[in-house]
Amino acid sequence: MSLGGRFCEDVAESRMAFADSDVATSTGDVRTSPFRKAAPGLLGIPGMPSNHNVHDLLECPVCMNLMCPPIHQCPNGHTLCSSCKARVHNCCPTCRNELGNIRCLALEKVAESLDLPCRFQIYGCQDIFPYYSKLKHEKICKYRPYNCPYAGADCSVTGDIQLLMMHLKNDHKVDMHDGCTFNHRYVKSNPQEVDNATWMLTIFNCFGRQFCLHFEAFHIGTAPVYMAFLRFMGDDDEAKQFTYSLEVSGSGRKLIWQGIPRSIRDSHRKVRDSQDGLIIQRNLALFFSGGNRQELKLKVAGRIWKEH
Repeated sequence: MSLGGRFCEDVAESRMAFADSDVATSTGDVRTSPFRKAAPGLLGIPGMPSNHNVHDLLECPVCMNLMCPPIHQCPNGHTLCSSCKARVHNCCPTCRNELGNIRCLALEKVAESLDLPCRFQIYGCQDIFPYYSKLKHEKICKYRPYNCPYAGADCSVTGDIQLLMMHLKNDHKVDMHDGCTFNHRYVKSNPQEVDNATWMLTIFNCFGRQFCLHFEAFHIGTAPVYMAFLRFMGDDDEAKQFTYSLEVSGSGRKLIWQGIPRSIRDSHRKVRDSQDGLIIQRNLALFFSGGNRQELKLKVAGRIWKEH
């Protein structure tokens, strides 16, 4: 029987023997933790030995996330979250019995009694929350790790900015430059044959922060286009402190874009699909390239500055 099953049975017996006491978990670690509420009887009999960790009891055995109501259990007491209950087609992943619609109310009661630190405490968040508020907070916590901004391939690496910078340099071999102005040249032979392409990401260190320059080819409807845009390695409120411009020119013509860099909290694809950047139709890009217009030779100049 799982930890969750024993827990539900133990608490049920405890409620019968101690009707005047609140339902509680049996963990010595949490009894002495500064992260719990000082509720009388919260942990049952004072000094009672413990073999369970409350965090482990609240962890779904399928997705490994903390469970919030409704918390389900099978007839044998194995628990899992409501999201995973739908995924396992009403079959207990531990004992393979039919799950039914049994709620583990005792475990839900314990969850309501706890104050816990944010899971991103190791990244700097020092806040403490009631259990269910903690789950909501963690979805928007400013200290939550960032996804790798590299767009050339799917990458599952997450971490703080310092870790991601090392990862981009060592694993993706990304070009990194210092300065707030730049001239970048994008070349592609036979551009007519390229419907979708992503050029190597470039990182700029500017004002002590990092910015990602993206350039790629794709379609808007049936029209082939190129798009350049900048993302900021930080949160959206910080990104709004900066402005950038991009321009392409050739044959006496110039095309300029000015905007606010998007946070890497927004995925590369989300920014691209929102068309929030410098968009150049293929024919115009080849015009700016000069020559016989059979090869892409596009120079993108840019500048980043901080708004005061």
